[in-house]
Amino acid sequence: MVNLRFSVPVIAVLSLLLAGACGDRATVAGDGSPAELGPPGPGLSRVILVGDDIAMNHGEALGAALDAAGVEFHSMASEGGGTVVGPLSGDLWATLPDRLRTAKPSTVVYQITGFDWGTEGQQRSAYERLLTTVNGAGAKLVVVTMPPIRPQEPYAGHLGDLARAPRVARQVTEAAGDRAAFLDAAAVWGDTYQRVRDGAADRSSDGIHTCPQGAARFTTWLLGELAKRYPGFTPPAAEKWADTGWSADDHFVGCPAAQ
Repeated sequence: MVNLRFSVPVIAVLSLLLAGACGDRATVAGDGSPAELGPPGPGLSRVILVGDDIAMNHGEALGAALDAAGVEFHSMASEGGGTVVGPLSGDLWATLPDRLRTAKPSTVVYQITGFDWGTEGQQRSAYERLLTTVNGAGAKLVVVTMPPIRPQEPYAGHLGDLARAPRVARQVTEAAGDRAAFLDAAAVWGDTYQRVRDGAADRSSDGIHTCPQGAARFTTWLLGELAKRYPGFTPPAAEKWADTGWSADDHFVGCPAAQ
């Protein structure tokens, strides 16, 4: 059962998604390598999303919503990686500092990935490095938890790491004061993978990714959380962003209409 505080927005968003699912794909996110930009405006003015292919799904909805709110958005989320810790983190660290320097974000949202593998010490060191890098670029770090997945390869051998990662990330961000924030998305997803909500596909049948409805619910929640931390930011109405074409993106797989 969806948390009741989402019931009205979810119904509105879902109806708009169904109406706009056949529209053209909206280009709302950058390719992760923007040309050097000027300084960001005050408050929530320029957001960069970092994470794996689950974050890519969310970036489609989030980019459309932030665009409707007049907030610049760039996505550095990537397939099969996007992590700051573990054996797959090298590619991101090879480019992240320079990309943040040129993009000059006000806010970096890091969604913990399915590849945040490593010991507690390795995770802590990586999240502290991320915090230092983001703050060094003049931005605030917002860490968001990933949705629960169905245990399977290649994640099955790292479930302990994934269970620990939110606790470690929370400790790092809370120690940073107003330079960082930690958001637990369990309010959106619950504690276990749930395929269908409100009679429609919320999560992909692959047990990992999200469907347009799930991405929209996550975005509605995240915008609300950001508004609590950025007093000058007002989330746009769902009608402004839910039917702009992003829900037809081919990254959404395993998402047929629920029967």
